[in-house]
Amino acid sequence: MEPIAIYDATATARLLDFGVLLDALATAAQDHDAGRIHAPVRTGVPLKGNGVMLSMPASADDIAIHKLVSVCPANTALGMPTIFGAVTVCNGATGQPEFILDGPTVTGRRTAALSMLGVRLFHPGAPRAFLVIGTGQQARFHAEAIGQLYPAATLYVKGRTEASEQTFRAHFAQSGVDVTPTHGAVPEEVDVVIAATTSKTPVYDDAARKDRLVIGVGAFTPDAAEIAQETVRASRVFVDDLAAAREEAGDLLQAGIDWANVRTIGSAVADGAAATHDGTPVLLKTVGSGAWDLAACRVAREMR
Repeated sequence: MEPIAIYDATATARLLDFGVLLDALATAAQDHDAGRIHAPVRTGVPLKGNGVMLSMPASADDIAIHKLVSVCPANTALGMPTIFGAVTVCNGATGQPEFILDGPTVTGRRTAALSMLGVRLFHPGAPRAFLVIGTGQQARFHAEAIGQLYPAATLYVKGRTEASEQTFRAHFAQSGVDVTPTHGAVPEEVDVVIAATTSKTPVYDDAARKDRLVIGVGAFTPDAAEIAQETVRASRVFVDDLAAAREEAGDLLQAGIDWANVRTIGSAVADGAAATHDGTPVLLKTVGSGAWDLAACRVAREMR
């Protein structure tokens, strides 16, 4: 057997174009809802210092994958990435490993692409202005996706400090993506808000607005909530994975929402974008699923 190809972060990114990935996720969302992709809720074990190691397998007839990643928020203070890991891609029929992708890059790009799928589905037109809350790795992937897919939109960033906003802006200035710091306030013109933090307390508490799509992607534990409860309760809620959200989406759990009214993004894809634009404020909450990693691996397999 030939040696298994291993793709580092740069090589993995080259295989995962945001536009192609967005379309693959739309297909995977319907496959997941229909049971054509098997992706159990992830399991985790604790690491020292409030970290966690997560296992996320998924399979379909054509492909099977396993992502093993560690998430250690305390690494920020050490000047280290908060996420490490790898995704093993296997033949769906034989189980034979085919190649390995960089885990943080797969996670970051598929999560950002899933948010962009939400924009396609739940925003009635091309957004005028995005606000990304957070300045970490996930925020950077989202800014990159916005820069590629919505280059005409204004992109704001809101960090914990003005210094973090300026550092974020400087990082993207090198690639030609213009990022505007908010200096603490949410600009009125923003019509898409993306919260990409691991905060235990809300980082966005503006009232729900029918002309502003809110997406929460950072918090993935029951005790963490990026979006204020009042905002959640006043919104029509969509999730990426219903079973996982019921266990992990602290934003929704703490708000005490009625789960009977929560829909999946896969159902929105099936119904068509027009069916979701009924004038009610929309909140999309994603917690992650091996199904989305599988979708990314399908793209990588075709592109390699």
